[in-house]
Amino acid sequence: MKLIDLLIIKLSNKNGMLSILFSLFFFLIGTAQQLQPYLTQALENNPEIKAFELRYETAREKVQEVGMLPETQFGAGYFLSEPETRTGPQQYKLSVQQMIPWFGTITARKNYASSLADAQYVEIATVQRQLLLNVAENYYRLYAIRAKQRVLEENIDLLEAYEQLALTSLEVNQASAVDVLRLQMRKNQLQERFENFDEEFKAEQAAFNTLLNTERGATIEVFDSLAVPQEDPVQLPEVPQIHPELLRFDKLYESVEEAETLNRKEALPDMGFGVDYVSVGEATAMEAPDSGKDILMPMVSITIPIFGNKYKSVTRQNELKQRELNAQRENRHNELVSRLEAAVSNRTKARISYQTQMLNLQQAKDAEEILMRNYETGTIDFNDVLDVQELQLSFQLNLIEAVKNYYQASANINYLSDNSE
Repeated sequence: MKLIDLLIIKLSNKNGMLSILFSLFFFLIGTAQQLQPYLTQALENNPEIKAFELRYETAREKVQEVGMLPETQFGAGYFLSEPETRTGPQQYKLSVQQMIPWFGTITARKNYASSLADAQYVEIATVQRQLLLNVAENYYRLYAIRAKQRVLEENIDLLEAYEQLALTSLEVNQASAVDVLRLQMRKNQLQERFENFDEEFKAEQAAFNTLLNTERGATIEVFDSLAVPQEDPVQLPEVPQIHPELLRFDKLYESVEEAETLNRKEALPDMGFGVDYVSVGEATAMEAPDSGKDILMPMVSITIPIFGNKYKSVTRQNELKQRELNAQRENRHNELVSRLEAAVSNRTKARISYQTQMLNLQQAKDAEEILMRNYETGTIDFNDVLDVQELQLSFQLNLIEAVKNYYQASANINYLSDNSE
């Protein structure tokens, strides 16, 4: 087989490399299905999510706690010096009392505790969404590393073909030993980059598996290629008012409202009901009617909050807290809008870079074909070969980076705009 034919075979294998480029015009239907199991696993296993779920369960249990009446008070006393009464000496005393908050106070406490639990639940939604975003971004980084390694492998094969071509040209004095050495050094550089990508993949793999709460070295199935769609959605995304990061402030605002309702209830009197029982002995000094008759005395008490400035201060604090939450919500909304605009801009820039790299790659391929035709006439310049190969590799790596940036930006847009474009 002629060496030119060998090179053509190598270049046809390069079409395997170019297949990455051509297949980038199409979405792979299996992409979402391949990522979905990891997203599900992260939601099920991530310890941070479990911690927030337990915190929510604790907050829900608090509702039951505050819904109880105050503890019943029991008392007992023994008269060391028995006071003598007309009916006999008092020996000991037993008492029981139950305080009851004003009507609706317990309900207000439960509503307040429930509103705090609702705020915790929104926190879970926020953490879950952030986790899914982190998993997706990490996954696209893993994809980019593997795609770059495939490109490097194919370029190494291509350099080997060029090396064989240079050795043949050296035999007929159409190339120098320096040309062969430069090709070999260039191949060594690509091999080094390939091995560095291996280490980078291991680090990203460990981080990815940490998000999934699984073994750090667990195998990750990364799809072979991704495509940038021909068009982006025409409608610009917006940050919804019901975004979990904003809904959290709404729930906290509602909890402050419930806290104020509870404060007003607690400013009202508390009622207490009870009974005292006194044991009376037989009278010894004289005979009397009802001698030794025990005493049973029903009791009613009331707690009046005379110093109401405390409750007025709490009301003022709640008003200030609501104003603070409104300001925080507005500030957070502005931050999310800025992040969304940046994500849309990054996605647009990624698309522009993608289209530019595709154009550059086609032109590099044309230049390569010209070099091959020159070889047929015996006038190949291996300096030009290396220059074109280096440019081509740079365009290929930049293309993969553009695809990764596009999908990471899309993941951020989905996180911020709550759409499924």
